[in-house]
Amino acid sequence: MSATLKTLTMIFWGALALSAQAQMPQPPEVAAKAYLLIDVTANQVLAAKDPDMAVEPASLTKLMTAYLVFDALKSRKIDLKQTLPVSERAWKMPGSRMFIDPKMRVPVEDLIKGMVVQSGNDATVALAEGVGGSVERFVQMMNDQARVLGMKNSSYRNPEGLPETGHTTTARDLGVLAARLMRDFPEFVPYYAIKKYRYEGTPAANDSNRNLLLFRDPSVDGLKTGQTNSAGYCLVATAKRDFANIGSRRLLSVVLGADSENARANESQKLLNWGYTAFDAVKLFEAGQPVLSPVVWKGKTPVLRLGSFQPLIVSVPAGTAAQIKTQVARPDPLVAPFSKGQSVGSLKVLRGDQPLFEVPLVALEAVEQAGVLGRAWDALRLWIK
Repeated sequence: MSATLKTLTMIFWGALALSAQAQMPQPPEVAAKAYLLIDVTANQVLAAKDPDMAVEPASLTKLMTAYLVFDALKSRKIDLKQTLPVSERAWKMPGSRMFIDPKMRVPVEDLIKGMVVQSGNDATVALAEGVGGSVERFVQMMNDQARVLGMKNSSYRNPEGLPETGHTTTARDLGVLAARLMRDFPEFVPYYAIKKYRYEGTPAANDSNRNLLLFRDPSVDGLKTGQTNSAGYCLVATAKRDFANIGSRRLLSVVLGADSENARANESQKLLNWGYTAFDAVKLFEAGQPVLSPVVWKGKTPVLRLGSFQPLIVSVPAGTAAQIKTQVARPDPLVAPFSKGQSVGSLKVLRGDQPLFEVPLVALEAVEQAGVLGRAWDALRLWIK
């Protein structure tokens, strides 16, 4: 894992540990084995119950399958219009199906819709074989990608999510995966908002997305359902609502082990609505706006502009925005060189005197090392200082 990703992961989950001492709003009662609510825009955890408990992911497994398929599309290893064969293995998959068979060659885009909208295990296996060469090789790719994303408590045994010994994940890891999927592949996120789809020649009754929130809440645009007898009813849901002060604000809920299809939708809606009302989003700095420009030593330029390439937005308990303060923590002295995007300190966000969380500050531009005379002169100045 890169240093930047480690920093983001630490900050992403650090807010959860700090929430108790910061007296965050108490979440509603949620009828599920485990749950998680994330403000994706602010990279903050707003609420959680048993986020590290091992659970069966059921068809939420298909989020990782989709991640690898989208990555293959982005790197042009496959193409949306390319057709893939349907193997006997894919055709005979039990559970949710797209109803494709070995006489067909199906476009990748239709297989994606079959996997996302219909949760088709047959479509999922066809995609896994098309991207990985075999299901076994694809499963190894899934586990490798989980490590890259920092999903420390996930272990995959298949691409579709049918129960299998050792096939487990956590609400925390699912939150990381879903947030990264949306951030890394925004061009493919609209597939998750499709309400109805079926492939030509397949049963007309098999056309509806199982995510009931797509039909109830116009702000919900994804992501994925899952259900087996052992996993219960699961839903990773995301909503995007517009606010005058920050623009679009996206929340993500993970609800695992609910009692019914309707219950997982109701509990997810409850969490999303609570997140939007119990917390206000505050924009601290625009993307690319320097938070500070401290002196840099032994560099070709005299200062180092520190900030973020994304807007610095934080979620705070509703009505407390006026109490928010910030403090910068950074090394001193700052000695060149610095590369663009290099993490250099952090911005601490406090409510009064209570720490809420930290966000990383990076170099907005590179600062090259000065020549021999410049370095020698600054070395002397530093020594005198």
